[in-house]
Amino acid sequence: MTQIGIGVIGAGYMGKAHSVAMAAVAAVFDTALRPVLEMICTTTEAGAAERARQFGFARATADWRLLVDDPKVQAVVIASPQHTHMDIALVALARGKPVFCEKPLGLNVAQSRAMVAAAEASGCANMTGFNYIRTPASQLARQIIAAGEIGEITYFRGEHTEDFLSDPNEPANWRTEGLASGAMGDLAPHMINAALALAGPIDSLIADIATVHKTRPSPHGAVAVTNDDQGQFICRFANGAMGALFFSRTAKGRKMGYAYDIYGTKGSLRFDQEDQNALWLYKGDAKADRQGFTKILTGPDHPDFKAFCLGAGHGTGYQDQIIIEARDFLQAIATRQPVWPTFRDGMLVNQVIEAARQSHAGRRWVDVREV
Repeated sequence: MTQIGIGVIGAGYMGKAHSVAMAAVAAVFDTALRPVLEMICTTTEAGAAERARQFGFARATADWRLLVDDPKVQAVVIASPQHTHMDIALVALARGKPVFCEKPLGLNVAQSRAMVAAAEASGCANMTGFNYIRTPASQLARQIIAAGEIGEITYFRGEHTEDFLSDPNEPANWRTEGLASGAMGDLAPHMINAALALAGPIDSLIADIATVHKTRPSPHGAVAVTNDDQGQFICRFANGAMGALFFSRTAKGRKMGYAYDIYGTKGSLRFDQEDQNALWLYKGDAKADRQGFTKILTGPDHPDFKAFCLGAGHGTGYQDQIIIEARDFLQAIATRQPVWPTFRDGMLVNQVIEAARQSHAGRRWVDVREV
């Protein structure tokens, strides 16, 4: 067994998730590389020291450059705000260190392309964080599609809807300023990634984007919301299938509305992240009196489930998705072979989002390849 020193930049929601995942992954999956929690970085020295104590890191810092330059840190996880991603990744890759970066990869397509170029020139393992597509149910959906069980895909409907900003009296915060923190920057990447994984490349689209609550209260009075609350587009996939995607942070009642319906020439699939341990399958060749969607409860026979639980229907959870990502990142480092989704896959998601923004601004169809 070979140890590998891990540095995590960011100690908030995702920083904690990745720290826990790196602490657990070797036991869950018996990985060839065994992570050592070497250093964590957050905005203050005191805060970093407290997180190091809480999460089990050997050391802490408030300066990400010290973490990246430290010889005991052999791989870097970026879980800090979006505007920091490119600078950290470029330095880490220049030091020859593998990088896992949370989505969105960069603030825009230009940043993402710079990160892809640096990653591919370095030869280092690189991954973009899209955890939801790694549920056993969605992995099973990919297998069913690849095996041709539902035939050729004709239509894809996807959404990522939540309601954490549905109340107009919710005060302004970091989520209500800057394009990268809006619904198109924060929620859309996950479902666009799912669409690309399940239905293939998107050729063209036409989009509409809106801010539902244009001002929000603050201690200094009402302030303008500078990003979007929701967005949608219809599209054509490279395989000829049609699609419709919707994203919202003001969808009353939705807590984790990462959901999709996929229609094919032989059958269909349905999935909803709020019931993440089930996949619904319709087989078109069933007898007339037996037709209907069948609920498949994920279990040990499905991808990555058995490592967490031996009982079908007992379920996996959010943290387990992050542990699966950690396993894949370590595998990419150990084998020196790319593991999906790489930085390039993250860049393709940014490209679709930029095409949607251009479409909305110009009120027109946009060819994604021209962005």
